[in-house]
Amino acid sequence: MKKALSVISISLLPLASIAQAGHIMQGIGATNMSMGGAATAQPLDINGALQWNPAGISAFKTKVFSLNAGMFYSSPELSSTVPTPDGPMTGVTKDARGVSVMPALAMVWGNNKSKHTFGVSAFGISGFGVTFPQNNTNPISMPQNVGGFGHIQSDYQLMQVGVTYAYQLTDKISIGVAPTFNYSALKLAPNPLASPSQTLGYPVSNKATALGIGGQVGVFYNSGKGLKLGASYKTQQHFGDFTFKNTYLNGSAAPDAVFKMNYPSILSAGFGYSTKVIDLAIDYRFVNYKNTIGFEEKGWTPTASVKGFGWENISVVSAGIQLKMIEKVPIRVGYTYSSNPINSELAFFSIPATAIIKNAFQVGLGYELNNKFTINAVYHHGSSGEATNGKLLSPMMITPSNPYGAIPNSNVSYKMTTDMVMLGINYSF
Repeated sequence: MKKALSVISISLLPLASIAQAGHIMQGIGATNMSMGGAATAQPLDINGALQWNPAGISAFKTKVFSLNAGMFYSSPELSSTVPTPDGPMTGVTKDARGVSVMPALAMVWGNNKSKHTFGVSAFGISGFGVTFPQNNTNPISMPQNVGGFGHIQSDYQLMQVGVTYAYQLTDKISIGVAPTFNYSALKLAPNPLASPSQTLGYPVSNKATALGIGGQVGVFYNSGKGLKLGASYKTQQHFGDFTFKNTYLNGSAAPDAVFKMNYPSILSAGFGYSTKVIDLAIDYRFVNYKNTIGFEEKGWTPTASVKGFGWENISVVSAGIQLKMIEKVPIRVGYTYSSNPINSELAFFSIPATAIIKNAFQVGLGYELNNKFTINAVYHHGSSGEATNGKLLSPMMITPSNPYGAIPNSNVSYKMTTDMVMLGINYSF
C-alpha cells in the first residue's frame, strides 16, 4: 500500500488549500441577515444599507449606532478516491475548526433638515477557515511522506472599512458613494502557492497580510407609496501582494511565495415594497469572479505551484419579508440562493472551498426596548446542496488533451452545512 501511495504522492502534492478566498458574505448584521441579505432597495437597518447600497442611508433621518456579533459554525467534509493496485482507496475527513466570530460595527449621521447623510462602517465581509486533521483512511489527509497532505488548515479574514456619503436629489431619489479600505490576512497549511520540494513536499506558511482599496456607488428610489428600487456597483477591491514566509514540516526554511488575490466586483439591483404590516425585499447580485486577479488565472505554474483558481461568475438572489403585526416585535424570514463558481474540471484547485452555500435560510426578530434601543437576533442555516467534485490533478499527467493533468479513476469532493446565531443592538440618538 505504501508503494501505491508513493506513486500518487506527486499527483496529490499541488492541492489548493485556499477554501473560499473572496467568498461573498450574504448579509451584514442580524437584521440584514434575517432578510436573506436583501437591502439594495429596502434599507431596514444601517448595516444592510452601508454594505449593499450607499444611497440607502438617506432613509435614516437621525444618528444611529449599530453593533452586531455572530457565532458561526460550519461542518465541511472532504472526500477523496485514488486508484491503487489493490483497488480504489476512498476516505472522508470532517472539519474540526469549531466556532468563528463574525463582527459588524456601523454608524450613520442623518438629519430631517438636511439632504446630506454620512456613515462609517467596519465589517467582516469575507472569511473562511477549515481544519482537516490528518486521517490515515482518507488519501488526501494522509501524511505528505506517503502521498497525502496530512493536516490541512486555512484561515482567511477580510475586514472592510467604508466611509459613506449620500445626497437626496429629490424627495424620492438619492445617490451615494463610499470609498472602501480593506485589510486581509491568509494562512495556509500546506501552502499550494509555494513550489513543492521533491523531498520535503509543500511548506506551511505564516499568516500573510495585504491592504486593499476600492469603492461603491449607488442610487435609491422611494416612491413614498410603498414601492422602492435600488441599484449599486462595488468595484473590485485591489490588494497588494500576500508575501508568505514558508517553513517545511521538518522545520527548515522554505523560499517565500508571493500571491495577489483581489475581492470581486459586485453589481446589485433590488426591489422593495412596504405597507403598514409588511416589508418585502428582493435583491439580485452579479459577482464577477472571472475577471478578478487570483480567480481568473487557473492551472499550474512551471514549478508545480497553483497559478489561480479559475472561478466562474456567479449569481446571488436574496429575498426577505418583515412582518410588523406585533407591536415592537418585527418578525423576519429570509432566503438566499447562490450559484457555484467552481466547475468540476477545476474543483481540485479549490480544496477545501467548502463554504459554497447554495441555499441559506434565515429567521429573525427584533424587539424595541424603547424609542432609542432595539435588539435584533437571527438564526441561519445553509447547505451546499450537492457536493462539489472533480478529478485529482497532477502536472505530471498534463498532455494536449489533458491540460490540467486529470488522474483517471480518481475523485475529490467537498460539501458542508453552516449554522449561525447573531445578536445586534441599535441605538438611535
